[in-house]
Amino acid sequence: MHQRPTPPTVTTGRRRMARKALLAASALGVVTALMAPVRAGAVPAPAAPTAATPLAANGQLSVCGRQLCNASGQAVALNGMSTHGTQWYAQCVTGGSLDALAQDWRSDVLRVSTYVQEGGYETDPAGFTARAQKFIDAAHARGMYAVIDWHMLTPGDPNANLARAKTFFTAMAKKYKNHPGVLYEIANEPSGVSWSAIKSYAEQIIPVIRAEDPDAVVLVGTRAWSSFGVSEGSNESEVVNNPVNASNIMYTFHFYAASHREEYLNTLDRASDRLPVFVTEFGTQNYAGEGANDFTMSQRYLDLMKRKKISWTNWNYSDDHRSGAVFKTGTCNGSTWAGTGVLKEAGVWIRDRIRQ
Repeated sequence: MHQRPTPPTVTTGRRRMARKALLAASALGVVTALMAPVRAGAVPAPAAPTAATPLAANGQLSVCGRQLCNASGQAVALNGMSTHGTQWYAQCVTGGSLDALAQDWRSDVLRVSTYVQEGGYETDPAGFTARAQKFIDAAHARGMYAVIDWHMLTPGDPNANLARAKTFFTAMAKKYKNHPGVLYEIANEPSGVSWSAIKSYAEQIIPVIRAEDPDAVVLVGTRAWSSFGVSEGSNESEVVNNPVNASNIMYTFHFYAASHREEYLNTLDRASDRLPVFVTEFGTQNYAGEGANDFTMSQRYLDLMKRKKISWTNWNYSDDHRSGAVFKTGTCNGSTWAGTGVLKEAGVWIRDRIRQ
């Protein structure tokens, strides 16, 4: 929904889930050793996470009814941040910035946004796959979950990048098939395309992921920039009446509070009564991630999501000049990340909400 920079009920076996949790816990305990010595350009690993981290505490996630649940079957809501496009703002995803996100902000999750076009994945598939994996591994090393975001935007039909998506998600699922810390977001913001076409795409990509990783949660984008169709004159009924033929999935919803008012808020409320929903992107500004912050409307959304245990990630963890980027411009060229001194108004506000 926002502009981009001009320059820059569980169906798989419990035994397998338990095995994944055990394998991941073992891996997390030795992650520092595995990542040392640090290669040039790699994100340094911190000390191994403890049981206090979101990932260690909750383990393998699954969809139970309309909720996201942890390995014990308890409903959980993840709160965290989305990166900006990693072709533009990779310098904002560092060991220091992720330490701040995990420890100072107390974030549960990092959404890693790999753009397909706009100088992204299509220009260097192997390079952008490796970059995404580096950031996902760094999030895991700090005890956070990672949303693997296939950030298709233009063209709005996800089927236009079907072959690329199959290649990308095959690589990701092979790497993370025994790790409980990933969720797969298969289409960021479909637009100008029917729900039936999006559903068809999902039903081709999900089996690709399931072939390698049967247990992980898959997040399915919805019509009209993941608004359940509202931005193109529809509503959630098209998904309710014709859901994706797959289990252990959630549907995504995006909003920008200064632009998306009562109709959108009410849609999220209604949809989450009928469907499992994950808000993988939102902002406190207008739909371009610009302009004044509407914290009053934003808080109404957050209150709803807290009440209904809807997970969310905020756009975005960068120092882009727009008001929606949490860091003051130039921060990513430095080494100070924690605290509020480096943050814009939206950054101070959203950090406080995550810490709560």
